[in-house]
Amino acid sequence: MSKIQEVAEAVEKGKAKLVGGLVQEALDEGCDPVEILNQGMIDAMGVVGEKFKNNEIFVPEMLVAARAMKKGVEVLKPHLASGGTSSAGKMILGTVAGDLHDIGKNLVGMMIESAGFEVIDLGIDVPIEKFIEAVNENPDATLVGCSALLTTTMPALRDTVAALNEQPFRDRIKIMVGGAPITQAFADEIGADGYSEDAASAAQLAKKLAATA
Repeated sequence: MSKIQEVAEAVEKGKAKLVGGLVQEALDEGCDPVEILNQGMIDAMGVVGEKFKNNEIFVPEMLVAARAMKKGVEVLKPHLASGGTSSAGKMILGTVAGDLHDIGKNLVGMMIESAGFEVIDLGIDVPIEKFIEAVNENPDATLVGCSALLTTTMPALRDTVAALNEQPFRDRIKIMVGGAPITQAFADEIGADGYSEDAASAAQLAKKLAATA
């Protein structure tokens, strides 16, 4: 088994204590840092995402794998050409005003980061102005992710997307929405570019939307 495969296996199994050391060993053996990132970590998280979708594993295992990957990335970062880690693009993420839920949003952020994006997480209970401000402050951001986990905060999600749709920067961003009560039909109705039902699909959707942004 190659060192990169060992890294991938440790990420998949969520062995956070081992991942850093294995990444270092792979680097010492002369493995290409970008290959370690793509094959050892991003691909491994892809496998984790698939298993999650098929109900073979659940949120705790997914979080553990994402944490393990984070440890690996910390060791790898100095060896990647600057900006190499955020080659997929930049995303602004937040839970809409009035909503204090963040587990789903955090999972989505981790999965999107593990797909190679840089994620700017605005947190929970994010007012519309803060989303707009963040996009203006990050002209290189191509994705905005808004999450609502309550039926009572769905109107806030609708208002947030409506406000973003009216901004002059609208043509350079894609808006993704998600959360327990949200459906594809609701996403279409409020004018979002994409909807995903779970964190693994969100990462795939982010890649697809970024490619067309």
